[in-house]
Amino acid sequence: MGLLSGTSVDGIDVAVASFRVDGDELTLTPLGHRELPYPERLRRDLLAALPPGGCSAEQLTKLDTRVGQAFADAAGRAVTEIAGGRADLVASLGQTVFHWVEQGHVEGTLQVGQPAWIAERTGLPVVADLRVRDVAAGGHGAPLASTLDALWLRADAEREGGPVGALNIGGIANLTVVHPDGSVLAYDTGPGNALLDIAAAEVTGGAQHSDLDGALASRGRVRQDLLSRLLADPYYSSEPPKSTGKEYFHAAYLRQATEGLAPIDGPDLLATLTELTAATVAAECERHGVRTVVASGGGLRNPALVTALRSRVTVVPSDENGLPSDAKEAYLTALLGWLTWNGIPANVPSATGSAGPRLLGTITPGAGPLTLPEPHPQALTRLRVTTPDTP
Repeated sequence: MGLLSGTSVDGIDVAVASFRVDGDELTLTPLGHRELPYPERLRRDLLAALPPGGCSAEQLTKLDTRVGQAFADAAGRAVTEIAGGRADLVASLGQTVFHWVEQGHVEGTLQVGQPAWIAERTGLPVVADLRVRDVAAGGHGAPLASTLDALWLRADAEREGGPVGALNIGGIANLTVVHPDGSVLAYDTGPGNALLDIAAAEVTGGAQHSDLDGALASRGRVRQDLLSRLLADPYYSSEPPKSTGKEYFHAAYLRQATEGLAPIDGPDLLATLTELTAATVAAECERHGVRTVVASGGGLRNPALVTALRSRVTVVPSDENGLPSDAKEAYLTALLGWLTWNGIPANVPSATGSAGPRLLGTITPGAGPLTLPEPHPQALTRLRVTTPDTP
């Protein structure tokens, strides 16, 4: 089982998968997924604790506990409703509250959601803290989506005879580029929904957490003066590996970007931020010769953003390749947990910038003794996604 809450803080994504390994090929069979909302008070408290807001040790402790309990409830429901009462392992990416980047180098990262609550609730072992080991090895701890993409899309790249891209649009957008020889590059391209969500909340007086159906952006026009200012941010010209988050692209960032400009109405602001996400993603695709991206994430629910992207690059929802676009990162999390459990390094050094392959995460025992299987004896090179009925 994979659990996470993304940078948009929409709620908890949970997915259940079965895995079968044969030599260097791993088969992932999706068994079902859910998206469960946070309790509204918890969501408000999480958003208030994110930069540029402050967070005391007391608040952080309470958030770590309450998110852990919410994840535990989600896992318990998934065991019953999806796994038929039977599961072997839970993997949790938690909720990122701070990603500490100094001069392009990640010094630390913090995900809350104490895994002991999940283990206590389900009786299952839990793999958590999946980013930190990569960071300790000099990497960014992100994007970990590159682990799944590298295995999953290699056959597509071989068939195409050129690079294939995977795009996830959450609060932050990240791109993975997979080449036919198996080499991989991946990094955060910049904001996905982060600035859009902030602007939608401000424009609607808090009535909306996002630009529902892209309705606001569709009524607006791009303000080139603001767009030019936003595109001048040095993050976009910095070389990968690189990662970012809401500690960089936040409300104060947006206010500063609009200072000194003629008043910008709500729809124009949303239209401009939609163009920013589409333009920065497309620029990175063009840089690497990627013409088609297999896309996932909440951004695909925004027709205005999808239209802006499709005017520049071919967008194929990951659903068409077997992984639900709303749940791809939850299935990724399940994969990361399975790899760790089976003694297989779960990072891609060329993507994260780490010193080398590393086993990721820490393991919290379940109700019984902690007994790990023998490590898988060879590296994996491919991942096949099948339906439950596929032999």
